[in-house]
Formats: sequence, structure tokens, C-alpha cells
Amino acid sequence: MSSSIDFLIIGVYIALVLFIGVWVSRKERNSTDYFLAGRDVAWWAIGASLFAANISSEHFIGLAGAGASGGLAVGHFEWLASLILLLLAWVFVPFYLSSKVFTVPEFLEKRFDPRSRKYLATVSVIAYVMTKISVTLYAGGVVLNSVFGWDMMTSALILVIITGIYTVIGGLKAVIYTDVIQSAVLILGALLLTILGFDRVGGWDNMVAKLDPSYLDMWKSSDDPAYPWTGILFGAPILGIWYWCTDQFIVQRVLSAKNIPNAQRGAIFAGFLKLLPVFILVLPGLIAKALNPAIKGDEAYPWLVQEILPTGVRGIVMASLLAALMSSLASCFNSASTLFTIDYYKKIRPDASESKLIMVGRLSTVALVIIGILWVPLIPYISSQVWIYLQSVQAYISPPIAAVFLMGIFWPRMNANGAIAGLFTGLVIGFTRLFGELYVKSQGADWGPMHWFIDMNFLHFATFLFVISLIIQAVVSLATAAPDPQVVALLTWKGRSRVIHDLTTGLYERTNIILSVLLVALVLAGWIYFS
Repeated sequence: MSSSIDFLIIGVYIALVLFIGVWVSRKERNSTDYFLAGRDVAWWAIGASLFAANISSEHFIGLAGAGASGGLAVGHFEWLASLILLLLAWVFVPFYLSSKVFTVPEFLEKRFDPRSRKYLATVSVIAYVMTKISVTLYAGGVVLNSVFGWDMMTSALILVIITGIYTVIGGLKAVIYTDVIQSAVLILGALLLTILGFDRVGGWDNMVAKLDPSYLDMWKSSDDPAYPWTGILFGAPILGIWYWCTDQFIVQRVLSAKNIPNAQRGAIFAGFLKLLPVFILVLPGLIAKALNPAIKGDEAYPWLVQEILPTGVRGIVMASLLAALMSSLASCFNSASTLFTIDYYKKIRPDASESKLIMVGRLSTVALVIIGILWVPLIPYISSQVWIYLQSVQAYISPPIAAVFLMGIFWPRMNANGAIAGLFTGLVIGFTRLFGELYVKSQGADWGPMHWFIDMNFLHFATFLFVISLIIQAVVSLATAAPDPQVVALLTWKGRSRVIHDLTTGLYERTNIILSVLLVALVLAGWIYFS
């Protein structure tokens, strides 16, 4: 259990986060300030915020647990994210920033029509409420209860209230600049646990000697049930493109940048930060397995915290867990309120004043906080199995969205009818798979000749759904009228040279290119070493 020193560290950390969140919001004047931090955020803050928003308690527990169960293969998702962030920087950012949009669904309307905007905004808000908020609270309650003995419902309630306060008051600026602190704290806490873990196990060589050799091999066979190499190469990038390049939860940060090069450097910086989780979150799972061969997956991280951390250091690691939880929850609150205000309320009331938009944004954030509080009593009834399926909802809805954005940018002939047909067809197929999987595994049912559809690895299914969505979009687009070339000229790759007119040709751009090449080289080196 934790000592008074640990709780003092946590108290100081929470007070610091609240102070920063309120302090940075004091100059707020209009909706751009509230929802996009005045479009004046520095690249280093964007990169840190991208990283902090992404890392949550399921990363601490899940990555270490997967490492203890099967080794480094789960790290593919982290290093692939580094490469996908380069796609965000060099492919998507120029279009997002040049079109001056507040939200990603707004970009879809500019490229296609209002139907696509409504679809993405609706699906995103529902997904945030039903998955991100609930999963974060569930995971946070479980972590704080199992690791530190805190009452699960009380700890979740505290998380919601504290995070809600600075998110409601400060908007995106408060979220981003508190994320800078959160990212530093979560990296420090995870790094301390890894260093002390290696000290306890006797170093790298001793750890390797106690593990099955397959634990250090990231590349698994194509029939591996969890991480087949075919799924990693073809399916995982599809999910990554949706998450890192088209989800408001993430993209809102680059929309807040001063200019295109600044947004690109922020995404690249986040790519470098995403190299770290393999070493500070996955490796602790391997250390736990080497120290305790009987350890079960998700027990790995809590066990290490209890076994090897001295007083004081445990408080820092506890603060790092809270940082991960609060940054993800704040990002969810802020992104969902932005979608509601800009994609719903402003569409209904286009003449709404700036102060009214900010008020609606704050009220919608308060509503989300209340929803989060209402979730708290339900936390004990959410099983880990349900949590897994809530996560899979995102995997089953994302391929059609990724397909629409890629086709929309790279194929000028793609039209609004093709986009909406691909989105809805993909949604039906994805949810058929989800509910079929739930039914088969809960009832032991047999789908007969359609068993392949249910039994397919989810990464292989993502590839399948992506291809089907592409075909539907292409067929419907070719069968209906072409879009107006003048409308799509600056929203497709063909017109990219006109889009990036403010992209400098000097040192700033060259530095971004050099950093991008270095990031790719580091990912490739890691894959080669651990193969």
C-alpha cells in the first residue's frame, strides 16, 4: 500500500495540473481560443499533447500485460503509430490547415457533402461516450483499485471531476498545456519502473535468459491468433490511419498549430515519443515474467509496482498513471464538446455569437462530465470481457472511415454518394461482425459456412472491411455524377502544390524532412533488431 509521502506527491501533482489548466485559459476571447487554442500552439506542445492523449491506463496495464503474455509483438502498434504520424504530418496536415476547419467532419463536408459530416460527427460522439469515456473510467478504476487499494468508484469519480474542471474552464489550450506536464510525468514514472525492474532482474542478459526466445521476436507467423505479421502489415496501419489521421480526438491538436510546418513538426515529435512505450511499457511486462513466471498478463504492471517500487517512487508512478488517465479523459471531453458545438449547434445556429459558442462548448463538456459521473456506479458491473468488446467497436467502424479519407484525398473522381455508401456499408458489415462475435462466443453458436467471418483475426478483418469499403466507394462514385473539379481542386493530392503555399522552403522544412527520415530509420532498425 502507499504511504503518506506517495499521497503527498499525488496531491502536489493534481494541484499543479489544475493550476496550469486554469492559468493558461485566462486570455480566452473567442471560439477559436476555446476549441483550437487560438491556432497558435507551439510544435513541442502539440507533440507532447498527441502523445499524452493517446497514452492511457490501458497502455500501462495492457502493454505490460501483453508483453508478459507474448513478448514484444504488441509493440508493433506503437512503432507503426510513429510511421502513421508521418502520414498525418505530410499527407493530411496540409489539407486540414489550409481548409481552416475546426473539426475533421467539417473537412469531409468540404470534400463531399453534409451527409458525410453528420455521419462522422455522430459516430465519433457516440464512440467517445460509449467507449473512450467508459473504458478510461473502467480501466482507471481497476488500476487504482488493484495497484493502490483505492475504492474503484471513488477514484473514478475524482478523476472525472478534476479533469472536468480544467477542461470546462480552459478548453483545448488547457488540455494541451496540461498534457505537456502529463506526458513528462507519465514518461518519468514508466521509465523509473523500467530501470528499477532491470535492476531487480539483473539486467538485459539475465532477463533474456529467463524468457522463451520468442518473446524477443516481434514478427509472428501469419496464423498467430493475436499478432499475425500479415495483420500487422496490412490491417494495423488501417486502424492507425483512422485513429491518428482522421479522429477528432487526435487531429484537434494539429488543427491548433500556428502553420503547416509547425503542425508537421509536432506530429513528427509525437512520432519520436511513440518509440518509447516499447521500452517503458512493454518491457516491464517481460521483466515481470522473468521475475515471476507464474504471472498472468494484466497482473504484470500492478505486481511490479507493488514489488519493486520504494516509497516516493511509487508516488511518482501513481502520478504517471493519473497523468495518462486524465490526459485521455480531458481529450475525450474536449473533442466531443467541439464536435457537438461546431458540427451540430453551429450548423443549426450559424449566426451564434462567439460567446454563445464558448458557452455551448462549456455546457456540452459539463454534460459529458455528468455522463462520466453516471458511469461510475456501473463500473463494477463492467467485466473485462465487455471492456475488450467495447474497444473492438472502434476497430470495426474505423476501416470505412480510413478508406473515405484516403480515397477522398488521392482520387478526385470520388464523390459524395460513393463516400456515404462506403461509410454505411462498412458500418453494417463491421457491426454484423461485432454482434456475431459476441453471440458466437457467449452462446457457443455455430455460423456454419460463415464461421470464417467471425473467426477471422480482427486485423485481417480490418483489411477485408477496408477493401470492401474501397470497392463500394469506387463503384458508386463511377456510377454517379463526378464532383465539381473546382470544388475538389484544393482538397485532393493533385492540387497539393497549391495547398501548401505557406510551407517554407528553408531550414524549417528541411529539418522536418531530416527528422522524418531519422524516425523511419529508427523504426526499421528496431524491427530488424527484434526479428
